[in-house]
Amino acid sequence: MQRLPRFASIVAAACVAVVVPAQDWTTAGFDAQRSFWLRADSKISPDSVSETGFEHLWGIDLGAQAGPGTVQPGPVLLDFLISHRGFRSLAFLSWADGTVFAFDTDLARQEWKRPFGLAATPEGCEGRSVAAVARPTVAAFPSMLAVGGLGPARRSPGVGAVGEPRAGAVTLARPRRPPFRMPEPVEPGARERPPPRPSLFGLSAVHALTPSGSLHTLLASNGTDHSEPIPFAAPGAAARGLMVVDGVAYASVSGRCGGGVDAVRAVDLASRRATAWESGGDPLAGTAGPSMAPDGTLYVATAGGRVVALEAKSLREKAFVRVAGKSFASSPVVVDVKGRDYLAVVADDGSVVLLDASDVPGGPVATTAGYRAGRRFAAGSIAVWRDPQGSIWVLAPVAADLDPEDGLAARGSVARGAVAAWRFVERDGVLEPSGGWLSPDLEEPRHPIVVSGVAFVVAGGLKEPASLLAFDAVTGRQLWRSGSELGSAPVAGVSAGGNEVFAVTRDGMLHAFGFPIEH
Repeated sequence: MQRLPRFASIVAAACVAVVVPAQDWTTAGFDAQRSFWLRADSKISPDSVSETGFEHLWGIDLGAQAGPGTVQPGPVLLDFLISHRGFRSLAFLSWADGTVFAFDTDLARQEWKRPFGLAATPEGCEGRSVAAVARPTVAAFPSMLAVGGLGPARRSPGVGAVGEPRAGAVTLARPRRPPFRMPEPVEPGARERPPPRPSLFGLSAVHALTPSGSLHTLLASNGTDHSEPIPFAAPGAAARGLMVVDGVAYASVSGRCGGGVDAVRAVDLASRRATAWESGGDPLAGTAGPSMAPDGTLYVATAGGRVVALEAKSLREKAFVRVAGKSFASSPVVVDVKGRDYLAVVADDGSVVLLDASDVPGGPVATTAGYRAGRRFAAGSIAVWRDPQGSIWVLAPVAADLDPEDGLAARGSVARGAVAAWRFVERDGVLEPSGGWLSPDLEEPRHPIVVSGVAFVVAGGLKEPASLLAFDAVTGRQLWRSGSELGSAPVAGVSAGGNEVFAVTRDGMLHAFGFPIEH
């Protein structure tokens, strides 16, 4: 068989490197800020989702062993890969038995899988280990521009028709573009740019933190190791929010397994040098791991009411604040307001706390009301997004007994739980709560994601079948609800990209929702 000439290999690698970057879901929460907010999608909008056509596309059985551990909080996505097998759109996810999967999302088939197995773990740690997956990302805010905004969406179906005999050609209506468009960045440049397609000399990579505690750098095309694995955490440790920025991998690690303490760990992929910041016995809050601002500063929240700022790479503590009377329940999210960074974090009393990222010790700049009667509810992860008018929205799953003075417009009575959306507006340079909305009653809603002004939420899976629901992220109006495709198992995680929404259920199924396309 004739080998590919060396210069052709170089050209192919260069083509990969210069492909116009997509808004790929690269880590838990989509971006380094953990926003769970995909700024713009070429097909998804409040209008398009509420019309006919958005539906369940396919479901794939992972064929993996079920276990008591957790799975990746929504698949990691690579929307455009050029490989020896042609063009691919891939989804990567991990499972509790230590297996990492790659699926072709266009063809709805498994591309490869890599079993790592469950390593021997310390006593009391059984079922806590999990393979976490992430792709390289950047600290800067993602682009506000829709993928394919300058031309037809890559996944759009072909359009054609045949007229009546001898009646001439038919006239085809031009595809209508979604009306929802985010504004241009206020200050385009280093703070806000589309994430590049990081590569290993032209080869796309995916990183996996395995149950043995080793960090593997895998080739996205076939799942083989690109380099020797690096020790990262203790075997069986529960790691959350794996993120790789500028060649350094970060994750939060629970210390409740093996008698240690909660910590944020980092390892330089080139030098293999590891560092850690320990929380001093104060459990880290949230499920998305540490967040990162465009300047590289990392932020973590704790159950003891602390928000801590850490230096990139060294993890040296830069600043912290302890908010009296609060026990935080979510990872912090970094959000930009007119070129200034703020942190949003939810406490287990149901309140939302905003802090100025440049003045963490200064304490909250805005706080919403909490629950009545001391009710506790763990949000885990929240979604934060900015609407075209510049208002900031914080979305979180909540309990049923929010304070009646919270200012949220409810849509019917809430008895079990709901998704709350708090709105913050800037007045005279100060962010203030300004109403919001509360979804209809839902069974055990999980964290929402926002895509082009549409809030997607998963609920159910306990006493009623699981469902994926879509709401107008500004008004709270329900746009769409799935049928029984997700089955009776709870949904573990949701992500979105390439005009589709992906959901992983705890019985080992990967589902895709979107608009049907031609192959």
